[in-house]
Amino acid sequence: MLMQRSLMLRLGLGLTVTALVHAVVGPVWGQDFKAILANPERPQNERALDSARKPEEILRFYGVKAGDRVADIMAGRGYYTAILSQVVGEKGVVYSANETIRKEFAARFQNPPFANVKLVEGKMDALALPADSSLDFVFIHLNYHDLAPETRTAMNGRIFAALKPGGAYGIVDHAAKDGSGNEVNRTLHRIDKAMVVKEVTGAGFVLVKEGEMLRNPGDPRTESVFVDRGKSDRFVLRFEKLK
Repeated sequence: MLMQRSLMLRLGLGLTVTALVHAVVGPVWGQDFKAILANPERPQNERALDSARKPEEILRFYGVKAGDRVADIMAGRGYYTAILSQVVGEKGVVYSANETIRKEFAARFQNPPFANVKLVEGKMDALALPADSSLDFVFIHLNYHDLAPETRTAMNGRIFAALKPGGAYGIVDHAAKDGSGNEVNRTLHRIDKAMVVKEVTGAGFVLVKEGEMLRNPGDPRTESVFVDRGKSDRFVLRFEKLK
């Protein structure tokens, strides 16, 4: 009898400790960016990117907050999808769009901490976002240059339809030399900022402000961004759909 009681006590303590551990490393909702980024459940390879990408500064610049309905376009492996999910919280929604959704990506975002993530699969010129002007923020990070000009034109129109009046469209990308247009999109993986501004304002948006947190004046903008990863000169643009 004493042995049974001792075993039950140990089991009870074990369950309590397990519950406490899950409470500590579970989702961190809201505006506590430091807690969100420090969450030990984030993959180490993503946490290693934070110093170069500066996600707290970026998302504060765009004003993303709890309860927002947002979209992460060309989401890749989900670096920003995961962060946005925790920032917008249980009352928010994150549409995470990729042309093809990998099995491991789908598996990751089926986990309970990401219950507010909705996966969107398909070509970017037919981007399947809600067309009801209900989104607060749409973001494309380091991938605008990967799309063909005609694809970008169609995508920008769909993003305009998805955003509510006053909603923000954020584009971060590797800067090419001024006046280069689309010349080095595929070779250096860069794009001329003026080209981006021209295309996006052509879809009806207004450029409201530009962030300087990822600029690198020492980058000659003549080499592939993969030569010295994380050190490229990057522009941070905030466009808005006027009210």
